[in-house]
Amino acid sequence: MKDLTQCVVTPKVKTAGFETLGIGVHRGSTIVFKNANAYASRAQSGHDGYAYGLYGTPTTRTLEAKLTALEQGIRTFLLPSGQAANAIAIFSFLKSGDKVLIADTVYPPIRDFADSDLARFGVDVGYYDASNPQDLERQIDMRTKIVWCESPGSTTMEIQDLPRIADIAHRYGALVGCDNTWATPLHCKPLTLGADFVTEALTKYVSGHSDLLMGSVTVGNENLIAPIRSTLGRLGIGASPDDASLVLRGLETLGVRLSHAASGAQALIEWIQKHPIVDQVLYPTLRDFPGHALWKRDFLGASGVFSVVFQPAAAPHLPPALDILKTFAIGNSWGGTRSLMAPIPVKQHRSVCGWTGADPVLRISVGLEDLSDLRADVENLFADVAARMG
Repeated sequence: MKDLTQCVVTPKVKTAGFETLGIGVHRGSTIVFKNANAYASRAQSGHDGYAYGLYGTPTTRTLEAKLTALEQGIRTFLLPSGQAANAIAIFSFLKSGDKVLIADTVYPPIRDFADSDLARFGVDVGYYDASNPQDLERQIDMRTKIVWCESPGSTTMEIQDLPRIADIAHRYGALVGCDNTWATPLHCKPLTLGADFVTEALTKYVSGHSDLLMGSVTVGNENLIAPIRSTLGRLGIGASPDDASLVLRGLETLGVRLSHAASGAQALIEWIQKHPIVDQVLYPTLRDFPGHALWKRDFLGASGVFSVVFQPAAAPHLPPALDILKTFAIGNSWGGTRSLMAPIPVKQHRSVCGWTGADPVLRISVGLEDLSDLRADVENLFADVAARMG
């Protein structure tokens, strides 16, 4: 070969014997084949074959395999964000004239997707009371193709009775999907509770370091593989192997991070509950929380995310008081090493049950900092809110 060709053609090197604990980062768009016949028959390689980088690399497939095992499913797909995972999981099984029923406590971007895009494509969108399966049963019919759950609910933490919801949905031939980001597959396994597919925002706890975006969809039925795979291919959606390698690394410490965050959250809650400007704390592990019995039955543990509802006179003073924070950062998302706070408006994102508590609600994500620093920050914040009340 001439020099210019040598620059382009990569020599084969020995890989046997090179065993490491971490998976290599396999980057690639073009997949090359040994001969013309292998190229011509590439479609016959099935879901596990390699035909083009968009459909997976050894790096992304490794992450998919880990998640599939944790979710107790049969196949996982990676997407560029948690919202993409939710949207594609829903979109792949709907056509004009179909109906989708969505928990009223859902992540607000899913409500926007349903109202703006699914409705535009001729899908009938409805919302049901997440805490009342009877409301789902009242609205469901044979046109319903998807029942969408999120448990706990976004910000307000309602726990859904997944086995009962699945029983209702399946009687009408509808599929059940569930966003499981709060609990992660370590602390809840919706596929074992009756869901047909489960999504995770890997952006949050699974990656764990607030430095990437990724989502996943895991299915529990082989018949659900092709519709999702085909939708991803038609829309040209894939995931970066570089980001997948970071998620694989973060996944190794998920258990210890979740445990630390949950214990820190519990310790802060014990103090927060006693403060006079607080109306209630929303966290499923609390014995007086409305969904506590369902959480105890279906979940294996908790994360470090909870919400604080303030007294009506205090809530308006919360947003400006956040500037006093030193250890907590102010920001969306959660599940990283850094503790976060964000004032979340709830009322505007509810259409079925409404929201009778004060707005905004303070969402807190406990990270890995020293608990005494976090406690001092919370004490200073609450004192500042109280002082602003006059």
